[in-house]
Amino acid sequence: MTRTIWRWVPALLVCGTVGLAHAKLPAPPPVDPAKAAEVKEKAAAAAKKGADALAKAQDRAVENYKKTKGGGGAVMTKTATTAPKK
Repeated sequence: MTRTIWRWVPALLVCGTVGLAHAKLPAPPPVDPAKAAEVKEKAAAAAKKGADALAKAQDRAVENYKKTKGGGGAVMTKTATTAPKK
């Protein structure tokens, strides 16, 4: 009898978890337009700051690569080749 009960316990726990996961949440409260605009401005400023920091880090990485690898900005040119024989 107890073995049968313990076989059903995991199944019941899974069913309960699935039921809770699919429960409908209440609608969020309406957002004040002024606060929403302020949050949007802060997010835009943070994104711009992050983009600037990324650009600076990339510039430093390029300079470091040029120093250590000797890539002084040489431009590769295509050399002239002879046309294949027919």
